[in-house]
Amino acid sequence: MTEAFYTDKARVRASFEKAAASYDSAAVLQREVSDRMSERLDYIKFQPQVVLDAGAGTGYGSAQLRARYPDARVVELDLAQAMLQASRAKQQSGDGLLKKLFRPSLPWQVVADVERLPLADASVDMIWSSLTIQWVNVPDSVFAEFRRVLKPEGMLMFSTLGPDTLHELRGAFAGVDRATHVNQFIDMHDLGDALMRAGFAEPVMDMEKIVLTYGRAREVMADLKAIGAHNATSGRGRGLMGKHAWQRVEAAYEDLRRDGKLPATYEVVYGHAWKGGDKKLAKFSDDGRQVIEFVKKRPE
Repeated sequence: MTEAFYTDKARVRASFEKAAASYDSAAVLQREVSDRMSERLDYIKFQPQVVLDAGAGTGYGSAQLRARYPDARVVELDLAQAMLQASRAKQQSGDGLLKKLFRPSLPWQVVADVERLPLADASVDMIWSSLTIQWVNVPDSVFAEFRRVLKPEGMLMFSTLGPDTLHELRGAFAGVDRATHVNQFIDMHDLGDALMRAGFAEPVMDMEKIVLTYGRAREVMADLKAIGAHNATSGRGRGLMGKHAWQRVEAAYEDLRRDGKLPATYEVVYGHAWKGGDKKLAKFSDDGRQVIEFVKKRPE
């Protein structure tokens, strides 16, 4: 990933702070991915006592975790304080599942960066991170932190976005100017390699594509803004695009219209791994190379 595509963490934080109020109304993909992650837990026999929701946002995934592990302490961590405040407000006001699961004496929330966790070594049994680590530039640092705070035999489960995400939008902006307009995301195989470098055992990765549809190109941008996920690259333009530039972008996107709708593709990458002892750190092939297991995309 080139420096032009590096994520500006200060802008990420500011974007999510501003988007807290509008996030839930536009977070269709985020809820769907969280649901699909939760389904994966059906096949994993594990009963954690302390769970870290790393990148908790407004608390949707945390509510699922509390429902699944009612005896566990779920710690919500997010870069944006306003996101955690929105989660707490929903719990206190009685927003469905969150009301049922809210425990006023245990509002475990932490404002922090996933690359610098303010948690003790070996302090959590499970880390759940849904659509968060795409905001880091190099996955090694976040995986090292995850492994540090996990207890022995603890589990990491995460989802993130792959490089084919929003390729339609990226293509529509191509040639308009020399600035970056769409965030760039890390390949699934590179994430698997990073897990192994961090010392995780038995990593399993898979990927699927989810396509949302829109009436106009500007609606794609509006949704990204509403969830705080608009362009945060260092190489982004610093001013507003002109009218003619926007017309070129919209015209290019129009070429992709099918059945009256414009597609926006998200390549969703899922992974889970364990913090094992030295004897479980890796599998090896006959020629001595470390092996990571990949599973086929599940059918729609």
